[in-house]
Amino acid sequence: MRYLVYLSMLLSLASCEKGAGEFILKGTVTDASFQTNLVGATVKLYKVPIATTQEVLVGTVTIGSDGTYEFTFPREKMERYTIHITKENYFKIEEDIFYSSLTLSADNIRNYSTKAESWVAIHLTNLNPQTTDHLQYIKQDGLQGCATCCPNTEQNYYGALDTTIYCINNGNEVYSLYYWVFNSSNQGLLSTVTSPFDTTEIVLNY
Repeated sequence: MRYLVYLSMLLSLASCEKGAGEFILKGTVTDASFQTNLVGATVKLYKVPIATTQEVLVGTVTIGSDGTYEFTFPREKMERYTIHITKENYFKIEEDIFYSSLTLSADNIRNYSTKAESWVAIHLTNLNPQTTDHLQYIKQDGLQGCATCCPNTEQNYYGALDTTIYCINNGNEVYSLYYWVFNSSNQGLLSTVTSPFDTTEIVLNY
């Protein structure tokens, strides 16, 4: 009888320990455009239960002057957690944090960095258009791989042209293009540093 009672206590204790504990997720969020903390950014942590795609809010933190965030939440077996970091006019950060990567034995450190949004306005004007005119340019420097990025492939224009193309870029970084006007000696590199939260011009008249 004593053996059964003792075994029951051990199983109960093991069960409690298995489900017990809290995860601590913490880190810093920095502004890579100005080399400062991203003060005022909103950090949201979501949990995604197993076999679902539904994100359930765990908590929300606003970044202060020290640039840090911290979440303490109960150990629950989830498929994953998702962290979202947003601030107006900055590129959004989203990352999946899988349950298997979290530990109870130490703080779970995740540091993040993002950049200010900026734009370049590329003004293209053919001052003396002919139907045979052919302008080609290709981006040399600038943000790539985002949903709203301008392409980094060759761009071709023919005949009369008077247009403006807007391209997103990282703030305080170079945007440049190399251009050719076929059947002429007019070619070269045009470059600018795009101002954070603003639009900077590149003008190409030919």
